[in-house]
Amino acid sequence: MAAPKLEEISHPPMDQLQGLEYCIDSNPSWGEAIALGFQHYILALGTAVMIPSFLVPLMGGSDGDKVRVVQTLLFVEGINTLLQTLFGTRLPTVVGGSYAFMVPIISIIHDPSLASIEDNHVRFLNTMRAVQGALIVASSIQIILGYSQLWAICSRFFSPLGMVPVISLVGFGLFDRGFPVVGRCVEIGIPMLILFIAFSQYLKNFKTRHLPIMERFALLITITVIWAYAHLLTASGAYKHRPDLTQMNCRTDKANLISSAPWIKIPYPLQWGAPTFDAGHAFGMMAAVLVSLIESTGAYKAASRLASATPPPAHVLSRGIGWQGIGILLSGLFGTLSGSSVSVENVGLLGSTRVGSRRVIQISAGFMIFFSMLGKFGAFFASIPFTIFAAVYCVLFGLVGRFQDLHIDTFGLSVPEYFREYTAKALHGPAHTRAGWFNDFLNTIFFSSPTVALIVAVFLDNTLDYKDSAKDRGMPWWVKFRTFKGDTRNEEFYTLPFNLNRFFPPS
Repeated sequence: MAAPKLEEISHPPMDQLQGLEYCIDSNPSWGEAIALGFQHYILALGTAVMIPSFLVPLMGGSDGDKVRVVQTLLFVEGINTLLQTLFGTRLPTVVGGSYAFMVPIISIIHDPSLASIEDNHVRFLNTMRAVQGALIVASSIQIILGYSQLWAICSRFFSPLGMVPVISLVGFGLFDRGFPVVGRCVEIGIPMLILFIAFSQYLKNFKTRHLPIMERFALLITITVIWAYAHLLTASGAYKHRPDLTQMNCRTDKANLISSAPWIKIPYPLQWGAPTFDAGHAFGMMAAVLVSLIESTGAYKAASRLASATPPPAHVLSRGIGWQGIGILLSGLFGTLSGSSVSVENVGLLGSTRVGSRRVIQISAGFMIFFSMLGKFGAFFASIPFTIFAAVYCVLFGLVGRFQDLHIDTFGLSVPEYFREYTAKALHGPAHTRAGWFNDFLNTIFFSSPTVALIVAVFLDNTLDYKDSAKDRGMPWWVKFRTFKGDTRNEEFYTLPFNLNRFFPPS
C-alpha cells in the first residue's frame, strides 16, 4: 500500500465553522427568528436577575429596589446589544451584566462611609450612586483603548494558539455557576439538566415540517416544562418546611419580583440621583473593566466561530471594545449595578441551535427593552428559579469552552480557584493591604480565568522562541485576518450598516 501524500494527512485550519443552518448574515423566517430571539431573551434573564438579587439586599435595598435594578439592567442590556450588533463588532452577541464587576462593587458596598448609614433606603441610594460614579470613570478605559485602536495594536500579539486557553476559559472559567448551583435544588436542577441534554443533543434530529424543533427550541421547551413542574412543587407545599436557602433556590414565588414590579416603568439616566465619585472606587472598577475587555475579546472570537464568520479583524475588534465602553458608561448613567460584557451563555446558545443570525440577537434585544418597560410581564419571566438557568449553563458554557478541542491553560483554572477559596475562608482576597484600591485591582484581575489565561499565554507566546515557533502558533494563517482588507469575506461580515464605512473607513 502506497504511503499517503503530505496533503492527504495535513489538516489546514478552517476559516469558518461548517454545519450551521444560518450564519451571521443569513436569516431564518420571521416567525422562527422571533421565537429564537425570545429564547435568547429568556436565557439572558439568568444573569440579569442573579446579580441584583445578590447585591441589592447587601446595599439595604428592598424588593421594589431589586425589581427596578433588574428592569434597568435589562433595558440597558437591550440598548447595548443593539449598538454592538449594529455598530460594534456586528457579531451576534448579547451584551449584558458581568460577574467581573462583583468584587469592586462588593468592596464599595462595604466601604465604612456607606456601610455605617443606618437608614437602609438612604444607604442603598448612596451606594448605588457610588457604584455609578466608579462605572462612569472606569468606562473611559475601554472607550480610549477601543476608539484609539490601541486594543487593535495589542491584539496583534495574540496568536491562535494563545487564544485557545482564553476562549476555552471564557466557558470553563464559569463552571462554578453551573453544577454547584444545580446542587442547591437537585429536584429541579437535575431534571432540567437531563431534559435539556436529551432534547438538544439526542433528539436534535427530530423534525416537524422540516424544522428541527428540538434542536432549535430545546431551551424554551425544557424551561417551560421544568418551570411548570417547579411551580407545582411550590403550590403543593413541598418546600414549606425546608431551609431558607433551599426555598430561595427552588420556589417560584420567593423572589417577590411580580408583586413588587410596577405595571409600566421606563428606566432613565440618573434615576437614582447624581453619581458620586471616589478615586479609590474608580481605580478598583478599572480592573473589572480590563477583565471585561479580555473576557469579551475571547467571547467575540468564540462568537465569530460559532456564527460561521471569519475571525474579527483587529480594527473591528477594537471598534467593538469602544462600543462596549460606551455600554459601561450607559450602565453607570442608568444605574444597572453592573458593567457590561458579552454574555457567554448566549454565545453557547448559538452553537446549540446552529443559528448564528445577527437578526435573531437584535430581536432578543427588542424583547429586553420591551419587557423591561412592562414591569409585571418582565417580572413574570424573571421569576424562573435560577437553578434552572444553572442547569442550562452546564451545557452552554461547555459548548463555548470545547469547540476548539484543544488544551486548557491550567493557570487560568487554578489561580482564580485559589483566589476564590481564599476569599471564601478569609472573607477577603489574598491581596489585603491598607490600600483598598490596590486590593480591589489585584483581586479582580486574578479572579478571572480568561484574564489569567491571556496574561500567561501572551507572555509565553512572545518570549519563548517567538520567531522560530510562529508557524506552530498559527501566525501565518492568522495574519490575513488582522486587517479588514486582508480577507474579502470581512466586508460581508463586518461592514457597518447605512453605508457608514464612508465616514469610518476600515484599516
